[in-house]
Amino acid sequence: MKKIQMVDLKGQYENIKETVNNSIQEVLDTNTYINGPEVHKFQKNLEEYLGAKHVIPCANGTDALQIAMMALDLKPGDEVITADFTFAATVEVIALLQLTPVLVDVEIDTFNISVEAIKKAITPKTKAIVPVHLFGQAANMEVIMQLAKEHNLYVIEDNAQAIGANYKYFDGKKEKVGVIGHVASTSFFPSKNLGCYGDGGAIFTNDDDLAHKLRGIVNHGMYVRYHHDVVGVNSRLDSIQAAVLNAKLPLLDEYNAARQLAAQKYSQALANHDKIVTPYIAGERDSHVFHQYTLRILDADRNALMQHLLDKGIPCAIYYPIPLHSQKAYLDPRYKEEDFPITNQLVQEVISLPMHTELDDEQIKFITDSILEFLA
Repeated sequence: MKKIQMVDLKGQYENIKETVNNSIQEVLDTNTYINGPEVHKFQKNLEEYLGAKHVIPCANGTDALQIAMMALDLKPGDEVITADFTFAATVEVIALLQLTPVLVDVEIDTFNISVEAIKKAITPKTKAIVPVHLFGQAANMEVIMQLAKEHNLYVIEDNAQAIGANYKYFDGKKEKVGVIGHVASTSFFPSKNLGCYGDGGAIFTNDDDLAHKLRGIVNHGMYVRYHHDVVGVNSRLDSIQAAVLNAKLPLLDEYNAARQLAAQKYSQALANHDKIVTPYIAGERDSHVFHQYTLRILDADRNALMQHLLDKGIPCAIYYPIPLHSQKAYLDPRYKEEDFPITNQLVQEVISLPMHTELDDEQIKFITDSILEFLA
């Protein structure tokens, strides 16, 4: 059996080596490293794939989220509601812009932001909601958009983990996550479902005026060189990373399908065990693209299981071990522990297994057999 990786980027690269190398070589030959043809090509390709009117590439996923908020003209003190159970970048940019983060609990099954918790958190100061499509699964966007419309709020999708996932509306229509809210951000960090070989990100919107503002902000507030019309930042996707992404984007659905198949095999092997809760899919299979495959471990020592797997050479991780409301940087007397029962439960139960496009049946069997052995 080949060595198990949490993310096997080397194995993935070997299958697309010629295409990636040729794309990178073209950038080197043309010497167009910033805003070159590969960046514009990727922008158009991703717009077509998502069904998005505008894609604005940028330097990384955290910048994408920050720039999206900057473009909405939110003011210091405005409240932005987001999930407590997620990576810190989501709340980090809210705080950096001197906005007021309002953390709320999540759903026990999907791990995504709770609509009921959002309803309770809305105040006259609330200006935006940031649903995170956590671990690759679409949040409950139709209800969130209805709620936002009722209260005149912006919706900023944090799509760093779910590019390619579909959301199914009540009427049966499907749409890619990232083009449902007013604006969305994503990350092309190497381990993402669509990852480059460095840092990269993008912002999506169907709003022409907002797209125009976003394009200025990512480039020092300039639309014409040395004319600074808005306060901006320096956040551009470089051409070499765009070249890698152009090589991978045509394979994204194939990559996501491979993740979904691996997840299905994991879940079948671990089904019906009273100490294991396998990932729940809200809706159809294509609503979850499994950036992470995350179990809940009940009535057993999750940390000891993690060590057992590591001792067997099986990488695994806990996403996330500490709720955001308990992090030193984001402590706030407004938060009460009783407001976060699900998040506080999940941080004690979750464990994420290897998940990538190169997982094979022998590896999956070894991983699942090792889990069942520990829990026997």
